[in-house]
Amino acid sequence: MENTVIRIGGMSCQGCVKNITGVLSAMAGVSSVEVSLEAAEGRVAFDSQVVTRDALVNAIEDAGFDAE
Repeated sequence: MENTVIRIGGMSCQGCVKNITGVLSAMAGVSSVEVSLEAAEGRVAFDSQVVTRDALVNAIEDAGFDAE
């Protein structure tokens, strides 16, 4: 398992947090997700053999948020 922190822009409420958490949690290879509105970031534990960090970032961007 790998852990990564992804900076997330554009979140304004807990609904945004729930949306991003749901999108990432549904991805194959993701074992845990913690999204913080206050810190504007997401901490993700994932299996790098199944999913890449870039795929996680792209999924957040596809949900309508900025990610890096």
